[in-house]
Amino acid sequence: MTWGNQNTEAEGHLQLDYAIDQGVNFIDTAEVYPVPATAETQGKTSSIIGTWLKKSDKRDKVILATKIAGTGDYTAHIRTTGFSKDAINEAVNSELKRLQTDYIDLFQLHWPERDTNRFGIRDFKLDTKWKDNFNEILHSLNEVIKIGKIRHIGVSNENSWGSMRYLEESKNHSLPRIKTIQNAYSMLNRVFETDLAEVSLRENMGLLAYSPMAFGVLSGKYIKGVEGDNSRLKLFPRFSRYSGEQATNATKRYLKIAEDNGLTLAQMSLAFVTQQPFVTSNIIGATNLVQLKENIDSININLTEEILMQINEVHTAIPNPAV
Repeated sequence: MTWGNQNTEAEGHLQLDYAIDQGVNFIDTAEVYPVPATAETQGKTSSIIGTWLKKSDKRDKVILATKIAGTGDYTAHIRTTGFSKDAINEAVNSELKRLQTDYIDLFQLHWPERDTNRFGIRDFKLDTKWKDNFNEILHSLNEVIKIGKIRHIGVSNENSWGSMRYLEESKNHSLPRIKTIQNAYSMLNRVFETDLAEVSLRENMGLLAYSPMAFGVLSGKYIKGVEGDNSRLKLFPRFSRYSGEQATNATKRYLKIAEDNGLTLAQMSLAFVTQQPFVTSNIIGATNLVQLKENIDSININLTEEILMQINEVHTAIPNPAV
């Protein structure tokens, strides 16, 4: 989601070439990318992926995922009609054109239409204006599946109730089943474990974990003061979700654990996410090839029970400092 903003098309292509050569086979994008979302840059990330797919001729080597944006001021420049049938068709067709492909492997609802606890909101307030439309959305998606434009569906930034409602409608009305959920998950944000982890495991709805490095905070570069001028938090300081006092304190303690065990904080952070039994894919992101190599190499690290115990001790002392 940095491609088209922090990264050029050429840089995006180099990252894809390297990742695929290392065995990566899952690419995730969204119609709203890159971030921060603007009307001028909207869709550029997918377009960069699309030119790479055409140039590389490796469409059959990857699982390609994208998302339709939900409603809100953040995406009003795209549309304001939520997950209506017309909106879904428009989003699918526009992404197919950008991605230069005739099918999408995984099409995701980027966040709920209803106003609920998403993007770090802690306190719940019932949305009394929203009308239940899970069945209608699944019917619209089913039509797109039947004509072959998408193959599977998923949700993102969803909670347990919403996930189970989709699964309930699928079961009761023979509609497409939600296969994945893409939510934030990292050592600084483990709220997925409170109830969604059980839903994920019991309902076979795998987590596609995003922000496993907490906007780069869990690389340790901000604590050490070695972040580059192109780092996300320097360019966009409003992305402070993982930079509060408690999150910083926890990060310092995680950094010590990593260094005491001969690991970088990035390696430990990513390995922790990858080892979780409910995780289907650990969605890494990098702005340069050095970062990408370190991220991919984390797949070869298996954290010991002792390291996991030390991580959990920090989590017990400072639970979920960033949601």
